[in-house]
Amino acid sequence: MADPEHESKSDLGDAPIHGGEGGGLKAAADPAGLAALVSRAARAGKGPPPVERWNPAFCGDLDMEIRADGTWFYMGTPIGRPALVQLFSSVLRKDEDGRTYLVTPVERVGIRVVDAPFVAVEVDVAGEGRDRIMTFRTNVGDVVEAGPDHPIRFVDEPETGGLKPYLMVRGRLEALVSRPVMYELVEHGEEIEVDGRAMFSIRSKGCVFPIMPAAELERLSR
Repeated sequence: MADPEHESKSDLGDAPIHGGEGGGLKAAADPAGLAALVSRAARAGKGPPPVERWNPAFCGDLDMEIRADGTWFYMGTPIGRPALVQLFSSVLRKDEDGRTYLVTPVERVGIRVVDAPFVAVEVDVAGEGRDRIMTFRTNVGDVVEAGPDHPIRFVDEPETGGLKPYLMVRGRLEALVSRPVMYELVEHGEEIEVDGRAMFSIRSKGCVFPIMPAAELERLSR
């Protein structure tokens, strides 16, 4: 079998995803074989695949899971090659039903996501106040500027009493902001009035993203 990373860099044209007898995403027996199939849709190096425009039939569930720490598993085994993970992530889509799928022009298969499909592992903060821009990098290589098209939301985490921040990356797919990056965000927080209420918030590209009521932060800081 050809090396999937080499194959993904070549011009695979519009060859069908199904390859060989009993081919298709569900029939792939290992990550390398699956990558060879997905690469035909991803067309690496030619821009992101237009997964939002594809409307293939649902072909069942695949034994693939993205754990809360961003590690991908296939058939119970971690996928250790970052190039394969990036390839699979390029054809991810979350639909209105709340489920996440690998999507090609001819197939749509469900996968399991424990929390968010991506993790924001790095942030660069430039500018001050209303001119501030926060640029994030995810574990699969997406680079996203938080703003009107890529909002940040904060969710209460009852089991720890803390907050979990999520960044919208593409489509309905979010990245969980890692703990070290979360600490960096808090360093740039400021008290801003939102809907008549004082909120501890952060800014990026002219948008305000509330973290918590300023009074609650003051109470926790005592």
